[in-house]
Amino acid sequence: MERLVKFEVLGQEYPLYTDASEEDIQEILQLVKKQIENNSKSTRSFLPANKVAVLTSLNMAGKYVRLKKDFEQYKQQMNELVDRLTSVIEDSLPPESGAQTEFSKKGKSEKKSRLASNE
Repeated sequence: MERLVKFEVLGQEYPLYTDASEEDIQEILQLVKKQIENNSKSTRSFLPANKVAVLTSLNMAGKYVRLKKDFEQYKQQMNELVDRLTSVIEDSLPPESGAQTEFSKKGKSEKKSRLASNE
C-alpha cells in the first residue's frame, strides 16, 4: 500500500510516495543521503542543493548503467557456460540409451525458455 515518506537531505525536506518496504526505504534513503553528502563535500565551491542533487543523480545513473551492463555480460557468460555444460553432458551419454535424445530435447527447450526470459 502506497504511503507518504518524508526525508531530509542538506537541510531540505522531501516527500515521497512509495509502496516499498520500510527496510528498502531506509536502505534507499541512506544511499541517497550518503551520495549527496559525498558530492556536496567533494565540490570545491558551494553548490546549491538542486545542483548537488542533479550531480548525484548523474553519478548514481552512471553506476546503474555500469551495473546493468555488467549483469547483462554475466547473464551471457552464464548462458554460454550452461550451453557448454549441456554439450558435455549430452556427449557423455551413451547414444543407444535414448537418454541423449530426451536430454537434448529438454536442453533445447530450456535454452529457448532461458533466451525468451532474457529478452
